[in-house]
Amino acid sequence: MNLKKWAGIAAATCALTAPLSPAQAADVTLRLAHPWPGTSDIHNGLAAWAESLTKASDGRIEVELYSAQTLTKAAKAYDAVVGQIADVTATVQGYTANRFPLTQVIELPGLVDSAAQGSCVLQKLYDNGDINGEYQDTHVLFVWTNGPGQLHMKGKSVTKPEDLAGLRIRRPTTVVGQLLEDLGAQPIGMPAPEIYQSLQRGVIDGVAISWDGAKVFRLNEVADHHTQLNLYSLSFVLTMNKGVYDKMPADLKAVIDQHSGPEWAQFMARIFDDLDKQSIQDAKALNQPIIELSDELKSAWKPALDRVTESYLSELEAKGLPARQVYSHAQELSKGCAS
Repeated sequence: MNLKKWAGIAAATCALTAPLSPAQAADVTLRLAHPWPGTSDIHNGLAAWAESLTKASDGRIEVELYSAQTLTKAAKAYDAVVGQIADVTATVQGYTANRFPLTQVIELPGLVDSAAQGSCVLQKLYDNGDINGEYQDTHVLFVWTNGPGQLHMKGKSVTKPEDLAGLRIRRPTTVVGQLLEDLGAQPIGMPAPEIYQSLQRGVIDGVAISWDGAKVFRLNEVADHHTQLNLYSLSFVLTMNKGVYDKMPADLKAVIDQHSGPEWAQFMARIFDDLDKQSIQDAKALNQPIIELSDELKSAWKPALDRVTESYLSELEAKGLPARQVYSHAQELSKGCAS
């Protein structure tokens, strides 16, 4: 995947945010909000999607990109699309607590081993109807995941579950928070952009985050011990205001549809997998320890990982949701989505 090419596409896309002359005026202008820095490869990937959309519509669809929570805060991004504060958003489902419980089954420990594999599974779960009922209030374009979330610590090495006792760890979702609490840690919720400063100042001892997140938010500068644990993954969605889509003429709807689904889910997944590789290389270049757990140590972590999976599935089943069915289907789909 050529990131320099993306950067060029993203630069060209910046022209889309400039006012157009009357002769060039687009039929539709879409405001796309996302939480990542405007300098990140993830932003560049979304810019490439936007550029492709504009080209395919012969300039009739314009896309304005709003990075780094400038249009809406990450935790409110999905609602911002429902209310048309933004027309499109790329966001993390887990930022909106309890809204996408079946989608977040994909985030349970050990289900995802790469962004490409996890995105394949999640998009199939959506396309097959397992989770699409959770998105009735927007028009979903595609869904994807990142790679596995690991532990990144400042000044501390974690190898055994008991090493986490009493440590303050930023958790990405409530599911991971439950796992950390079960292990005796103090889970702390905070937006990803705040992690760097919190680690630097000692507000937290470490963070559960994927390697791509460590790269994008420069955490290898402050987190100096890393444990490969596959604690979780995150699910993402690119989705659009329903009314905006419905009001489009049929030919422009067709262009939107062509920029939806598995192909674009994999496009974003490749960006995340590439960021994982870059981030690991950064840590190695800084001579930071990257701890690969032995089979014996993996066995020591397994009871806690199994408990959080069972607890999450049982909680959803008690609410009448087919969590085990979705989990089993995800496991089955994983076999055909091997990375």
